[in-house]
Amino acid sequence: MLGLLGLGVRARRAVVGVEQVRNAAKRGVLRLAVVAPDASPHSLDKVVPLLRAKRVHVVHGPSASVLGAAVGREATAAVGVVDADLAKGIRAIAEPDRHGGSRGGLS
Repeated sequence: MLGLLGLGVRARRAVVGVEQVRNAAKRGVLRLAVVAPDASPHSLDKVVPLLRAKRVHVVHGPSASVLGAAVGREATAAVGVVDADLAKGIRAIAEPDRHGGSRGGLS
């Protein structure tokens, strides 16, 4: 999942940070959001209710430092995916049981 997020950011198919994720959700282009469970309550309060209201699927990812490292930052609370195919691939990895069982050891 982290590798796909990194590729997505480099290809401009994903956005990094709470404000960028919020902006993409408001514009209606966000397909998926990966949120760090250890993000500050303030950051989560700014983004999670909007994602729910816009019916954007949320994946609970790794820590903010691991998530940030995957996308070229020191840490980040959220990464948003704007590409439908990339979002589908990330969901298949993050939630293998919901997408046809095991993914050959990727889970």
